[in-house]
Amino acid sequence: MAAPKPEEISHPPMDQLQGLEYCIDSNPSWGEAMALGFQHYILALGTAVMIPSFLVPLMGGTDDDKVRVVQTLLFVEGINTLLQTLFGTRLPTVIGGSYAFMVPIISIIHDTSLMSIEDNHVRFLNTMRAVQGALIVASSIQIILGYSQMWAICSRFFSPLGMVPVIALVGFGLFDRGFPVVGRCVEIGIPMLILFIAFSQYLKNFQAKQLPILERFALLISITVIWAYAHLLTASGAYKHRPELTQLNCRTDKANLISSAPWIKIPYPLQWGAPTFDAGHAFGMIAAVLVSLIESTGAYKAASRLASATPPPAHVLSRGIGWQGIGILLDGLFGTLTGSTVSVENVGLLGSTRVGSRRVIQISAGFMIFFSILGKFGALFASIPFTIFAAVYCILFGLVASVGLSFLQFTNMNSMRNLFIVGVALFLGLSVPEYFREYTAKALHGPAHTRAGWFNDFLNTIFFSSPTVALIVAVFLDNTLDYKDSARDRGMPWWVKFRTFKGDSRNEEFYTLPFNLNRFFPPS
Repeated sequence: MAAPKPEEISHPPMDQLQGLEYCIDSNPSWGEAMALGFQHYILALGTAVMIPSFLVPLMGGTDDDKVRVVQTLLFVEGINTLLQTLFGTRLPTVIGGSYAFMVPIISIIHDTSLMSIEDNHVRFLNTMRAVQGALIVASSIQIILGYSQMWAICSRFFSPLGMVPVIALVGFGLFDRGFPVVGRCVEIGIPMLILFIAFSQYLKNFQAKQLPILERFALLISITVIWAYAHLLTASGAYKHRPELTQLNCRTDKANLISSAPWIKIPYPLQWGAPTFDAGHAFGMIAAVLVSLIESTGAYKAASRLASATPPPAHVLSRGIGWQGIGILLDGLFGTLTGSTVSVENVGLLGSTRVGSRRVIQISAGFMIFFSILGKFGALFASIPFTIFAAVYCILFGLVASVGLSFLQFTNMNSMRNLFIVGVALFLGLSVPEYFREYTAKALHGPAHTRAGWFNDFLNTIFFSSPTVALIVAVFLDNTLDYKDSARDRGMPWWVKFRTFKGDSRNEEFYTLPFNLNRFFPPS
């Protein structure tokens, strides 16, 4: 038997991911684009409902307050997504609420001056205003780093090797939001997981009118089926005598969103009153803004791959971070109760549907704004049990993580140096935040526990984030360990042409600003 040829064993590296039906600037028909946009909107609801559902009761808020916060968060998400896809990186990314802000926000909620307020509604309003003030101040960090091009300068230290752990842990780092949540209601979560895999992978070649309908709309179809099944279980009294926690995770009538939602309500800036400012609160929030910046950098690079685009040049990435800072400023002005980051699950959905079209994401932003104003209709979709979303996250977070691993094709993985850097960064990126989580669960405070609350918030927020730990470790090791002699092993000859806008002719096609704005903001 003849020995196999080298090209039969290995696969040549590819600048752009192949196999997508629509890339960043090609569009499906308007009908298909509307349905796909609605699917992205439904997926974005998971985080938009989960964050306020957890935080608002801690602040003393009622179900009415929770609904208003969910509506406001969705409204601002829609605006931020439109701004990012039009003027930011121009990648097909949904800009959603971020869990990175949880640590400093919970710290503000437990501030003694706020906890001492006896009237729950007054405490809720005062806490909201304190969070708003901290977000407004902290947003300036991303605005400055982005528009001054300082983040573009920092990104010169990134290589394909250094980015692998960061992008991989943007997905893997969210493992606690996957199956641990599915396990809270397995009778809904596991059927959802199996159905989504079956429709999106095994039955993907089923076509109706030459459209792979099951692959393209696997999320919508499986959510509809399982939601109806969950409603049937609820109506039949299956959870009547079950523990309260099980009812909360399984029943379709426990969210109390539809009854509390107004028919029409338009969120507006300063709707909760004038923000209050505190240096300690703002400093803790700055750490969350830095974490959001790092996580978004990884997500933008994953989105560019899943949209069949080239990696965003340094100045485009920096421009996107600047607009994300504007988004966090809007979060603070409107009072969304959290900051903004790229929605990782929506990036994963680009790969699952094989549609990386920018127009689809802009349509989904329109749905977010529309349904946040029409409260009752938005609340209907928002009452989907969170277990259903968690089942989908198991697939989509994993897909984003595998995109990060795909950057290894541009590096030499027969190098001990590279194996060391990738392995250590991935392991510490998972292990350090897990230690911080376990410590906090037992001690009810983070490992950083000094008299300076702002210092505690800063350190605990940074080390709670897997991609942030991975970036610190990977970029430090990559730029200090034999870096002069290992440019080729690190993938730099491939990476260098995507650093500048004019380094590759395709950048103009993917990242040029609309309305001929490049005349006023010439790319570097």
